[in-house]
Amino acid sequence: MKSIDREILRIALPSIVSNITVPLLGLVDVTIVGHLGSPAYIGAIAVGGMLFNIIYWLFAFLRMGTSGMTSQAYGRQDQPEILRLLVRSVGLGVLIAVLLIILQMPIVQGAFLFIHPTEEIRELATTYFRICIWGAPAMLGLYGLTGWYIGMQNSRIPMAVAITQNVVNIAASLSFVYWGGMKVEGVALGTLVAQWAGFAMGLGLWFKYYGHLRRFRLEGLWQREAMKRFFAVNRDIFLRTLCLVAVTMFFTSAGAEQGEIILAVNTLLMQLFTLFSYIMDGFAYAGEALSGRYIGAHNPKAFQSTVRHLFLWGGMMVLLFTGMYALGGNAFLSLLTDEPEVIAASGDYFFWALLIPIAGMAAFVWDGVFIGATATRGMLTAMAVAALCFFGLYYGWRDSWGNHALWLAFVIYLAMRGAVQTGLARNIMRKSFTRR
Repeated sequence: MKSIDREILRIALPSIVSNITVPLLGLVDVTIVGHLGSPAYIGAIAVGGMLFNIIYWLFAFLRMGTSGMTSQAYGRQDQPEILRLLVRSVGLGVLIAVLLIILQMPIVQGAFLFIHPTEEIRELATTYFRICIWGAPAMLGLYGLTGWYIGMQNSRIPMAVAITQNVVNIAASLSFVYWGGMKVEGVALGTLVAQWAGFAMGLGLWFKYYGHLRRFRLEGLWQREAMKRFFAVNRDIFLRTLCLVAVTMFFTSAGAEQGEIILAVNTLLMQLFTLFSYIMDGFAYAGEALSGRYIGAHNPKAFQSTVRHLFLWGGMMVLLFTGMYALGGNAFLSLLTDEPEVIAASGDYFFWALLIPIAGMAAFVWDGVFIGATATRGMLTAMAVAALCFFGLYYGWRDSWGNHALWLAFVIYLAMRGAVQTGLARNIMRKSFTRR
């Protein structure tokens, strides 16, 4: 195996493990409340969890922007800037979290203008939200830390933190619920404890392995040009995320309008996309770390080799997942549900799921490379074009194609992201190596 492949896998594999653990936090909460004797508890966790998913999704730029800028500083061996980037990202994350805590009630009340649960679920979800919101400083601070670690070519620490969070969450939630006699409050407190435990661990490992960086002064922390670039990068990623959230939420909403069977089918088939995305995100993280590093080091040869090998790995994942879904997709769906009507209806749309790895691979790889190059305007452009194609295709074909129009629009949306980025890549990479 070539050294570049070893570098890619050294970052990608721990990142994949971290990604797979992410849904476990929510799954643990649902499993615990699912045995408390009332479906209202499950509904409360579902509503509260959805609110936090949207909130934290919107602020994912704290991780992505930090990763690209840190990897470039790492490539330049600019250790003072490496420290400044950490302080900026974690500091901004904590500041945003404080604002979220201050505005927690307007956020909840605004959310219920769009979500209309029963009064019992509304009350329980509000309780869950008001407890878990105090974990926002830990979660958003950890976003900055995680992005910084990836930029430093270290994905093992984020993996260890993610695993620890899940272990703590299980232990704390079970203790509060079964030994402390709590219900939704116990699950919320368990999540809160796990979030702060993860942040504390992330900080502790920083002091252990990177504490020597404290010897550098933070002069220039708020330097005008550096802050202008910092906020420009994060602004583009934030706007890109808004487009992504709009498409994702609309996909679910459009399925729901077609009835509960179609909604169930779309939800099940989307799990195949989610599984593929967890794996490809790992290679995207490797792209962030390595492409930024080689741009910072002004090493175009290593950069180009990295991009080629990332696409080779992406191609292998396409073959692997397309084959897996073609041979075992129906068996996988049967594990998720035993409703014969839903499984039967899935057969009419299953071929769209087979196209997802083919259509989406390039977008995942280029996202990582563009983040490493801090070419966030290109990412935003690609996402905006793809989102417009998604909505245009769906509204143009829904009357004649129904749910097939929704899946066609989604597959084209994935493909357009990769296609636009491919068209922009050469110019962006040229600028990255002429700008020193």
